[in-house]
Amino acid sequence: MNRRNQILAGILILQLLVVAVVLWPRPVTSGGEDQSLFPDVKADRIVGLTITSAAGQTIQLAKRPGGWVLPDADDYPCQEDKVAPILAKIAGLKADRVVAQTSSSYKRLMVGEEHFERRIEFELDDGTHHWLYLGTSPSFHAAHIRADDQDEVYLISDLSSQDAGVEATAWVDRIYFSVPQDQVVTLTLENKNGRFEFVKDSDSWALKGLTGGETLNTDVVQSLINRATSVALLRPLGKEEKDAYGLKEPSAVISIQTHSDETGDRTCTLRVGAQDTTDKSYVIASSESPYYVRVTEFTVRDWVGKARDDFLELPPSPTPMPEASPEATPGS
Repeated sequence: MNRRNQILAGILILQLLVVAVVLWPRPVTSGGEDQSLFPDVKADRIVGLTITSAAGQTIQLAKRPGGWVLPDADDYPCQEDKVAPILAKIAGLKADRVVAQTSSSYKRLMVGEEHFERRIEFELDDGTHHWLYLGTSPSFHAAHIRADDQDEVYLISDLSSQDAGVEATAWVDRIYFSVPQDQVVTLTLENKNGRFEFVKDSDSWALKGLTGGETLNTDVVQSLINRATSVALLRPLGKEEKDAYGLKEPSAVISIQTHSDETGDRTCTLRVGAQDTTDKSYVIASSESPYYVRVTEFTVRDWVGKARDDFLELPPSPTPMPEASPEATPGS
């Protein structure tokens, strides 16, 4: 390599180093040791959360004296262990790795006012509001983020859109109704096809009114018991019964009687209302809860549609008789 080429190569290397230094994400100079994205925010000061998805779905959470709730569902209770992690992550966000500083990058990184993966607005106990935009994830456990009116976009590893669900089930106990299955002694189902009362005898189930020539399909009955003793919600609706729920003329009613030495006899009731034509879900009301909820079609399909014959074993199909072979003709 001649002298001229050596000089050109050296200049090229120097240019590459300059570009790397300029573009490489680096800590922000904050003028102090505190590089928190929200310096005055502590987890216990957050009293409200509003989370919006890219599709526009929104969920609100609020802190009440008794804990966190969903205010749009008449303060349906949230689970503390589901809310606490996101509060701690928001309060712990660090402003120490800038990846962009101009609005031209917001759409690409999904941290703009119109384009984002999640928009999280939170309120403090003094009425102050902050918001942040969660954007794309360039790698596992990493996401782009922009806060308040700041120009800077940061790369963080403490918070992602998976931590900020917009479905109610991300924040509440999914089990709406539950009774110990081994304590159930009687289950009664009423729907458009009739009334069916199942009674437990030792470890087996019997259907009242069964005739001598009929056999109960224990697998179908057990499936009914399984779904009736543990009901998962799709989303809570609130405490007010509305005409649209269709519970004045329910699609099905299930009564469950339990017995234990500690509590004695107890009867719980589940009423199934109308089906939503959009997502096919049903409204349910439990005698054990002041709240109305929606559940999936799968949850109550058997309750609404089963008829008496569905709980019986089908009679065995008759064995077809073998066809008689044609008799041989004389001389054949």
